[in-house]
Amino acid sequence: MASEGPATRRVQVAEHPRLLKLKEMFNSKFGSTPKFYVRAPGRVNIIGEHIDYCGYSVLPMAVEQDMLIAVEPVKTQTLQLANTNPLYPDFSTSANNIQIDKTKPLWHNYFLCGFKGIQEHFGLSNLTGMNCLVDGNIPPSSGLSSSSALVCCAGLVTLTVLGMNLSKLLAKYKGLQWDKILRLEEVQAKLDISLEEMLGIVEETLHPEPYSPEEVCRGLGISLQELRTQILSPNTQDVLIFKLYQRAKHVYSEAARVLQFKKICEEAPENMVQLLGELMNQSHVSCRDMYECSCPELDQLVDVCRKFGAQGSRLTGAGWGGCTVSIVPADKLSSFLANVHEAYYQRSDRKLTFEKQNLFATKPGGGALVFLEA
Repeated sequence: MASEGPATRRVQVAEHPRLLKLKEMFNSKFGSTPKFYVRAPGRVNIIGEHIDYCGYSVLPMAVEQDMLIAVEPVKTQTLQLANTNPLYPDFSTSANNIQIDKTKPLWHNYFLCGFKGIQEHFGLSNLTGMNCLVDGNIPPSSGLSSSSALVCCAGLVTLTVLGMNLSKLLAKYKGLQWDKILRLEEVQAKLDISLEEMLGIVEETLHPEPYSPEEVCRGLGISLQELRTQILSPNTQDVLIFKLYQRAKHVYSEAARVLQFKKICEEAPENMVQLLGELMNQSHVSCRDMYECSCPELDQLVDVCRKFGAQGSRLTGAGWGGCTVSIVPADKLSSFLANVHEAYYQRSDRKLTFEKQNLFATKPGGGALVFLEA
């Protein structure tokens, strides 16, 4: 059964080296002791790419790597943020006057987003300040949701400081207005047909050749101005071609693969790993050819991973660079890691950029958690 909110666990900090080191660094930084710790994991999307905002489910997995924040509420209204990584400078601001510069992707902005999101969504004011020290071991900019983990951590930090828990806040969502934009999932729901039947409709009604803005307007019975102002987003208003067939085919086929993946996991046939791997491989082909969100480096890495023992391998985390995820039998893991490292990262043009975090194994990790010192 799913829990209503993140768990709270009492721990002996001295028995957890990372928590103990964070506690010592916190004391050195702020001259005091953290009152609690919050962690949120990174995640990898095993299958289901670019379909969530079309209304369909995806199948992510929390990884063992995470964001960890040591927290001390203070009596002032000052929010002080520090990071164990010296590449990320300290930051402080008023807890009740949060300003986020959207033009600069500074690390502390992700914390501020989680903090301000809780503040605005629940209409909170006169928030107390806090001292926070952030530590993360999720590889940044790799498609493993390091920024999302920091946002989640910040939201949970804010709720914990306020003495609120998520289960008590669920009622606040009643009456929430969802946008009325017609998504691909809503088309299927209104037609009341299966994903397989939707793929048939895509084949019947859309042509593989790209659509021009004028052709889209003729099909919808609207003007170019209406297309640009009522349907397209600001960053797509100047797009000259629309690959409607390819994008719709990817979304519906990928949504079907997610459901097939889930069914295989539930039924657990003897060849389960092989079947799951085949779905992951199909997903990559669709991302590469239909959604066009891959790149040559990702395609090569996927091929290398499959060559050295991955039952399935695909891009993950949006694509256009970033990360691949592979399903590898445990007895092949050591040789897989060594061979992929040699075949892909030992190339002369990649030696300088390789770090230990670039290639690693993980099992499913735990969810968000609040640590209280025992």
